[in-house]
Amino acid sequence: MNQLAEEFDVVVLGAGPAGTAAATALKQQGKRVALVEEDLWGGTCPNRGCDPKKILYTAVEAKRRAELLAQRGLKSDISVDWPTLMANKREYTAPISSATKQGMEKAGITTYVGHAKFLTTKNLQVGDHQLAATNFVIATGQRPGTLDIPGQEFLQTSTDFLDLDEMPAKIVLIGGGYVAFELAGIAVQAGAQVTMVLHNAHPLRAFPQQLVQGLVAELKDQGVEFVENQAVTEVQQTADGFQVTGPNGFSQVTDRVFAAVGRQPNVDNLGLTQAGVEYSNQGVIVDRHLRSTAAHIYAIGDAAASPVPKLTPVAGFEARYVAAQLGGRDDEIRYPLVPTIVFSLPKLAQIGMTENQAQRNVARYQVKEVEMTNWITYKRQGEKQAQVQLILDQMSGLVVGAACLSLEADEMINYLSSLIGAEYSSKQVQQLLWAYPTTASDLQYLY
Repeated sequence: MNQLAEEFDVVVLGAGPAGTAAATALKQQGKRVALVEEDLWGGTCPNRGCDPKKILYTAVEAKRRAELLAQRGLKSDISVDWPTLMANKREYTAPISSATKQGMEKAGITTYVGHAKFLTTKNLQVGDHQLAATNFVIATGQRPGTLDIPGQEFLQTSTDFLDLDEMPAKIVLIGGGYVAFELAGIAVQAGAQVTMVLHNAHPLRAFPQQLVQGLVAELKDQGVEFVENQAVTEVQQTADGFQVTGPNGFSQVTDRVFAAVGRQPNVDNLGLTQAGVEYSNQGVIVDRHLRSTAAHIYAIGDAAASPVPKLTPVAGFEARYVAAQLGGRDDEIRYPLVPTIVFSLPKLAQIGMTENQAQRNVARYQVKEVEMTNWITYKRQGEKQAQVQLILDQMSGLVVGAACLSLEADEMINYLSSLIGAEYSSKQVQQLLWAYPTTASDLQYLY
């Protein structure tokens, strides 16, 4: 006997920032909406990603700032109390999942807990429930990647790091991307002996390498060891911890090993083939309307193979776009400028055209380097690395891209995002009045 399907206008898979934003917007249109989640409601960002990371980061950043001021009039002996810091993080994250689920239900959205799998192009199974819908939105996010090597069962991920009861004395981080650099900054300031094992000598390849090397130099100054051009081929458990080995005699003994080797979309076990949806290791393949190869099935956020950084603000932007499409709008998605930030110590941020892109047309684009370490904003804080790189379009005279390295880079990149997005000229920037001396008031000297 066939199971009777529960029918909806739209079923959203995944209750992270993308899925909840889409479900809420669709419900506000008066649609019958179901939201399915098999893990933590609210998704990675507030539960085990950017928000808890920032809570831990705030404490270690304060410690680093105090260190930089130690010879400038501040007398302090600050150390990180990791168990108390972790308790603070858990106090924040503990209610998120249940509160998110309750919020969705209060909004009139039908919720389901369990793994979703398509049976046909119009039906999917969630536990004992079969759901049918006119449209589907896939927003299942990503999970940390790992390494397929002997001893891979001993590898931990950022999820484990952000919930450590105690900070180990020694850790090894495998990887040279955002996550590796962010965890390294937290761990070294929390008292760990940190080794970063990089597959090559060019970490954070999307960023200007001059700024990246400045970040590497700063982390080295804080005690992080970098091992470049080294592959990890095996992890063995020992009596006291773990031994990490690689070619040419490389060996490192440590208490914990964390793989920070990227993330992979959670789309490989959704039965997408039965639904006629094509996907790759980048996510669900979508067009400029964020539609999959099955026109009634959309993908957004980290689950979509869209050509933009996989960030929480982007997820929300795509969610609102798809909701508008299902509400009757029919135009191709146009992304605003997307700022990206590495929350290490110091921070590294970027917006717009990159140095790599500019170098493909040197006749048109000029790369301008600005050293700011001796500017009042940074000198007063004792910062050792404060740099900005601007990409200038010599045809229009406008700044079309920027990158920053400093403890204030997150604020600076937001200001630059607004100016670049609004196409402010140098003359217009000079007409703006900012409170002085601040990060914002430095903009007039950059342009």
